[in-house]
Amino acid sequence: MARDEIVDWLAGIVFGGVAITNSALQAATRGQELTFTQWRAILFVGEHANGCRVGEVAARLQAALPATSRLLRRLERRDLLTLTRDERDRRATRARLTQSGAALRSSVLAYREAEIAAIVEEVQASAAAHRTLRDLAARFIARGRQTSAPANRGSAKPT
Repeated sequence: MARDEIVDWLAGIVFGGVAITNSALQAATRGQELTFTQWRAILFVGEHANGCRVGEVAARLQAALPATSRLLRRLERRDLLTLTRDERDRRATRARLTQSGAALRSSVLAYREAEIAAIVEEVQASAAAHRTLRDLAARFIARGRQTSAPANRGSAKPT
């Protein structure tokens, strides 16, 4: 197998995954617009039971702090999360999902999981293929969870 073929196949998986997520967002928001960056913020904030600091969200999005603050305030106005002062550090602000935000997050993830499961059911894979997919997935997940933006992207626009 040529490296270029594998890269093309993985790029196709990423492309399809984004399309599935976009469909899930449209279905879950019932016509309300939610950008992919807003979804990523909701996804990240929802990973933490006690919410997370705005700076952590900015690092995860690889976005500037002011832009992330504006994005989170828009989500707060839509009742998808709350912004409160951090109890341990009053200078910091914590974002937490509201019930509406948590329900939206769960709905999108469930839709996406069902779509992916339907695709997987169509394919028979060997044990070796399962191991390779597991290893690739672990690497993709690790890359997606990197929380520090490269030094030259600290002021980058949200992705």
